[in-house]
Amino acid sequence: MPSFSTSGYRCIVRASALYDVLVTAPFATPWTFALLRDQLSAMNQSLGGAMLPAFDVFHVLIACLLGSLVMVWSVLRLRQPSLRMGRYDGVARGLFATWMARALAVTGAPVLWLFLLPEMAWCLVQWLPVDAPLNAPVKAAAA
Repeated sequence: MPSFSTSGYRCIVRASALYDVLVTAPFATPWTFALLRDQLSAMNQSLGGAMLPAFDVFHVLIACLLGSLVMVWSVLRLRQPSLRMGRYDGVARGLFATWMARALAVTGAPVLWLFLLPEMAWCLVQWLPVDAPLNAPVKAAAA
């Protein structure tokens, strides 16, 4: 199986972080989440699913807490991409993908595929071999 160079792997970690910023930013505040939820509901319906259920304040709180946490984690990986960060992110994505797959199995909501497939792909690619040990010193990326 081919392996990544350390610099190539840092690019993967940075790209996954940028993906997270773009996808997760709307989940970070109640106002942006309200707009996103309407769009996701419409998209789910256009894919053959049902309208998403109504959210109350508690559901929005949980969505925004997770969105905020992922945004902070993404900025950390953008600023300090490393093998260790990528491996941790791979584990987190595996967990997220598991819960998304469960939600898909329970609800059948087709919009979940739009999140589940990239999550699984980023999980897998961040667990591919790298030509460096986990604790190897990482040079700062060139500015």
